[in-house]
Amino acid sequence: MSLKRAGGRLGVLLGATGCALAVTTAAFAHAEISPPVAVAKKGQLFSLAVPTEKEDATTTKVELTPPQGFAIDSFVPARGWKRDVQSTGSGEETVVTKVTWSGGKVPAEEDALFQFLGSTDASKTYSFKVRQTYSDGTVVDWSGPESSDTPAPTVQSESSLAGGGGSKTLEIVALALAGLALVVAAAGLLGRSGRRTLA
Repeated sequence: MSLKRAGGRLGVLLGATGCALAVTTAAFAHAEISPPVAVAKKGQLFSLAVPTEKEDATTTKVELTPPQGFAIDSFVPARGWKRDVQSTGSGEETVVTKVTWSGGKVPAEEDALFQFLGSTDASKTYSFKVRQTYSDGTVVDWSGPESSDTPAPTVQSESSLAGGGGSKTLEIVALALAGLALVVAAAGLLGRSGRRTLA
């Protein structure tokens, strides 16, 4: 095989890799809560990332409404943001019903990031409602189905993670492996063509 033909195939492979990465990036340009899979009834650190997608505005406010059965115990301070928490009950019976972060200025292509300690009370899928406000007054409700342009962030709670993971985790692993396979194939193709040319 000539070096020219090998270079052409390498270009196709790298182009396919670029397209896959572009699709992956677009797929994750949503409000997300991570980890997407959690152990039921076990406290852990969760992160909420909300992307700023408008070029001429900044994200100035984010509201999070947790689903029933998801308990928020405490928050990690978010620098540059003011936090307002609505709750019911008191003491150990306190239930956070809504939290609002305001006063931030997150520009385009960056995420507003908030962290909190939380736990789930059962093995099921928890769907959160997120409301994002921009500096120009535009509001985005991240509360739609998974197939929509504004899907609600979800967490799949399992009794144990030893037996597997949720569909989102499998999708991420599959995409990562596919990208790695393309890179390895491209490197192998280039190496073989180089050896044949030298021979």
